[in-house]
Amino acid sequence: MNRTGKALQARHVDAGSCNGCEQELTSLTNRFYDFQHQGLDIVASPRHADVLIVTGPVNDTMYLPLHTVWKAMPSPKWLMAIGDCAAGCGVFQSAYASHGGVAKALQTPDVVVKGCPPEPQQILDALKQLRLNASGV
Repeated sequence: MNRTGKALQARHVDAGSCNGCEQELTSLTNRFYDFQHQGLDIVASPRHADVLIVTGPVNDTMYLPLHTVWKAMPSPKWLMAIGDCAAGCGVFQSAYASHGGVAKALQTPDVVVKGCPPEPQQILDALKQLRLNASGV
């Protein structure tokens, strides 16, 4: 698929995190990172998304909504896990209500950004690399 010139549209799902990763993800919208000028955007509808960004260990409450969002996304689509919890190695991985990360709850992510929480620049770099890979450049 040739996506040259098209912004990478991301849908974010907080699957039970402590909100540390969300704070870092949200900071990508500030003037310092300004991710929209780099061909990246966050969308509200999974039907408009190219990539699903998941934070958190995927708890029981978010298991079904996560699957619903993933199924609603058109193909081709990519999956990105942000933070140690989503990557399956965080402090909540063995909690009684946790599914142990995205790989166990949904499928192996295309991109994993580890950290607790990861720095905004790490997230931005991973999104930019995904955009390049998706555009076939």
